[in-house]
Amino acid sequence: MTTKREPTLLESFVPIIFLILLLVINVGIFGSEALGGSNQIVLILSAGVAAIVAVRIGFKWDDIQNGIVKSISSAMASILILLLIGSLAGTWMLSGVVPAMIYYGLQILNPTIFLVAACIVCSIVSIATGSSWTTAATVGIALIGIGQALGISEGLVAGAILSGAYFGDKMSPLSDTTNLAPAMAGTDLFTHIRYMTITTVPSIILALIIFLIIGFTNSTDGVIEGKAAILAAIDGTFNINGWLFIVPVIVVVLIVKKMPALPALLIGTLLGAVFALIFQPELVAKVAATASFDGKLYDDFFGLSPAVTNGFIGTMQAMFGDIAFTTGNGVLDDEGLLSSSGMAGMLGTIWLILSAMIFGGVMEGAGMLKRIASAIISKVNSTGSLISSTVGTCVFFNLTASDQYLAIVVPGRMYADTYREKELAPENLSRTLEDSGTVTSVLIPWNTCGAYHSTVLGVGTFTYLPYCFFNLISPIMTMIMGYTGYKIKKLVKKGE
Repeated sequence: MTTKREPTLLESFVPIIFLILLLVINVGIFGSEALGGSNQIVLILSAGVAAIVAVRIGFKWDDIQNGIVKSISSAMASILILLLIGSLAGTWMLSGVVPAMIYYGLQILNPTIFLVAACIVCSIVSIATGSSWTTAATVGIALIGIGQALGISEGLVAGAILSGAYFGDKMSPLSDTTNLAPAMAGTDLFTHIRYMTITTVPSIILALIIFLIIGFTNSTDGVIEGKAAILAAIDGTFNINGWLFIVPVIVVVLIVKKMPALPALLIGTLLGAVFALIFQPELVAKVAATASFDGKLYDDFFGLSPAVTNGFIGTMQAMFGDIAFTTGNGVLDDEGLLSSSGMAGMLGTIWLILSAMIFGGVMEGAGMLKRIASAIISKVNSTGSLISSTVGTCVFFNLTASDQYLAIVVPGRMYADTYREKELAPENLSRTLEDSGTVTSVLIPWNTCGAYHSTVLGVGTFTYLPYCFFNLISPIMTMIMGYTGYKIKKLVKKGE
């Protein structure tokens, strides 16, 4: 009978090296199409290599499979949210909610201040909801459309949206990661939030300054002249009015009132469908007329009136499939700003998440991730190196385990004793977990967060990565604080 043993450092790195090499080859060959399926296969093949290593050190297939199932289970909430976000995006497009946001946003914002305004708006919404995911799926989608209409690079716009969304997510007491980090480190929520301001506020200020500089130097010649045509095209296609904003306001209020994300998003989806029937009946009928099932168009069903049948078909099509509206305006039509893929559009992202969680599950279950992390801890010899090691470990787990929660939980457990031994207050650890584990998850294409945001915003991860200034600055800022010793709180011993 083979006895399980701990993997060596070399054995632990074998699947990761295989993954990196194959990803480099894969992306080099398939380019931007790599996320369409080939990267998923690379992750599964890498999981196979990890499984071979696991068997070699004494693990049975049942152990490996249990690790995979546990890993996938941890991502199920994210997968369900993704599916509902797809449906919500469809009904919000059909109802005119997203077009209305673009329409009014174009009239209020100008190219110079747009990036700063987008970042601030997303910060506010994310603080209120506690969710970067909800922020991206609501105001984020509209801001992408507005930015493209203003002639601003989609990567820049997505970077501003995600910088603001993750700042708000970090600072909101409603955020799951903001509650998780102090729980792992052994401190309380509001001590954690107050201590985070030391690194988080300077990071967002720097990001806003960069966005402002880009706004003043970015050339958008000729865009303002074309804005009137875009507004006319939207107004000519949709029935645009202020009542449409009731839908997103209700969703935001529900989340602020701490309703779980899934029922809140389902309510938002159904409200979008109702508002589509009320305000856009002609568009609903148009979508229904172009929908074909089994090669047949259904104008009547069980004696129901065409209006009822068309209403059902149109709203259902928006929830699960492709819809697109042609306006005659090149900017709107060529960029696909008034289109949606519904729930089906999320299936590729879910495939990627499942593949990533399979790889992460094998690596975690066989102890390979823990072995690599423990090797990092052994090299720690100062406060700066400890904090930097924590940052590196969180990024490593985001890359390999593909989930921001694991990137907070596992390093949090690993480093808690080390921080105490170094006489550092637990809020140092909780802050570092958020400054690195939370914000870098969105920068990795196969991480649940990176896959989600790139799909929802319609912008590739590597396209927005260079412009997520807050997410890039935040881990650097926390390492600077560690090495300089600025505001590094020491552990207060009892009796002192």
